[in-house]
Amino acid sequence: MSYFALAALELALLGALSGVAGTLIVLRRRSFFAVALSHATFPGGVVFALLGWNLLIGQALFAVVLVLAMTLLSRIPGQGRQVTSGVVLSFGFALGTLLAALNPGLGVPVEALLVGSPLGVSAADVAATAAVLVVALALAAIFGRRIIFHTFDPVGFAAAGFRTWPIELVVTGIIAASVVVAMPAVGAILGVAVLIAPAAAARVLTRRLEWIPVISAVIGIAGGLIGLWASREFSFAAGGAVGLVLTAIFLVCTLFRPRKVSAR
Repeated sequence: MSYFALAALELALLGALSGVAGTLIVLRRRSFFAVALSHATFPGGVVFALLGWNLLIGQALFAVVLVLAMTLLSRIPGQGRQVTSGVVLSFGFALGTLLAALNPGLGVPVEALLVGSPLGVSAADVAATAAVLVVALALAAIFGRRIIFHTFDPVGFAAAGFRTWPIELVVTGIIAASVVVAMPAVGAILGVAVLIAPAAAARVLTRRLEWIPVISAVIGIAGGLIGLWASREFSFAAGGAVGLVLTAIFLVCTLFRPRKVSAR
């Protein structure tokens, strides 16, 4: 398979993944968490680079550590989730920067981690994204009703006798895994845009909750492929082109969103 075909397949899978992870990020207001996590997995990449292993695996393992830490710390009374996210994930990025500074000859591709390159993804990257998509869909099918219940009525969820932390762990795990597999193609900065922008646009277009994942996936796939095509036709950076197209779609949807019809 050619590098362009691999890039197209990777972006299509990420677009579909935005229907699951992006919807969770938008509905549960986890944008800050997703952005911070994309930067905080840096230490895992540095450590695995020191060992001569795959950077993506190192970032994924460190993301697991961060997710577990987030889940535990969020259970402390009086501690807001945003504060916990900021402290834990800022620590991760600071640790990665320190490790990289202590090993100047390491050659960790910091620029690649920040912006990525769809045209540089490997078959292993595509397989990892496909695996995360399958697992995310399975978890959404199993825990979907409880996730929705907890999202819109956390007090009623707890009053019904359900435990909060398993749902938080599932949601956070899906988001973390999605952010990590998006990094080879679009990097830490644009990866979040690829996941969030389609879901944000979908939420503007419909008030029916069940349609948000579907519309998000369609927008994500279409925007990714259009951006890839534009990068080839006009010699743009592929990751930047994809990010710009998806942002433009969101802005258009926001400007021309359906008007609320008042009852008479």
